Amino acid sequence: MKRILIIGSTGQIGSELSVRLRSIYGADNVICGYYAPPFPEGFFEAGPSVEIDALHIEQIADAVRKYKIDTIYNLAAILSATAEKNPQLGWNVGVGSLLNCLDVARDCNCAIFTPSSIGAFGPNTPKDHTPQDTIQRPNTVYGITKVLGELVSDYYFEHWQVDTRSVRFPGIISNVTLPGGGTTDYAVEIFYKAVKGEIFECPLKAGTFMDMMYMPDALDAAIQLMEADPSQLIHRNSFNVTAMSFDPEMLYASIRRHYPDFQMVYAVDPLKQSIADSWPNQLDDSCARKEWGWNPHFNLERMTDDMIRKLRTKRENGSL
Repeated sequence: MKRILIIGSTGQIGSELSVRLRSIYGADNVICGYYAPPFPEGFFEAGPSVEIDALHIEQIADAVRKYKIDTIYNLAAILSATAEKNPQLGWNVGVGSLLNCLDVARDCNCAIFTPSSIGAFGPNTPKDHTPQDTIQRPNTVYGITKVLGELVSDYYFEHWQVDTRSVRFPGIISNVTLPGGGTTDYAVEIFYKAVKGEIFECPLKAGTFMDMMYMPDALDAAIQLMEADPSQLIHRNSFNVTAMSFDPEMLYASIRRHYPDFQMVYAVDPLKQSIADSWPNQLDDSCARKEWGWNPHFNLERMTDDMIRKLRTKRENGSL
């Protein structure tokens, strides 16, 4: 049975990944590292937790030794748009937390998952069916830290045999936790506006295609890769993964199947638009499918139906 430490367990991915991992490995075997509020409801009652600032290596090392950890999920990050507004913070968290986790993983013989991102690509990357191995010249702090993370993780594997693994997440859509400053956040926020009966102001132009993924598929990707037979992995850091690609108009049309009177207007955010324009329209994830059996379950329509059903229930219960 694995003993898992999640760094950044209260974030958009971590808050749901912790629940999924505990359902698989048992609550006592998944330790949730936290840094600051807000905390998900029932966080401290759900299983063991420990306060960890990912920029302090001794806190990570102490937790790994105390709880006899063999697998680290390093989810500490400052998302794209927020990092552009505070580059020093984005750099410190994106790079500092990674190096600390890698050093602890090396010294304590742990496997480690550190997500990369579609943001690791840049304006010179092929836009359509972006290959697994291609030009990566991002023009954002967030993207630069992700490319560095991929390269450094490979270095630790090649030089010290640290079992490093990673996927390049696209935009992630969730009905549980709101995102925090990413370029793809609009694809979550639009659902909340629709269910509340409010007008949505879209920060990206019509025709801006980006890869997206529903949270259940994102959790599957992380866990399946960490469970994969290492002898089958040609790539490690990092695999392209995707589930769907759409622009705001397509998402709007999908939601209007449930809310015909829902209104969306455009209020383009120049920063978010410039970041989105530098990213691919759609990734080629054939290597992930071949090497460890990646196969998402949700397309745009299935995701929309499930999002609206879950958010309607929240609204009826007074929690939205």
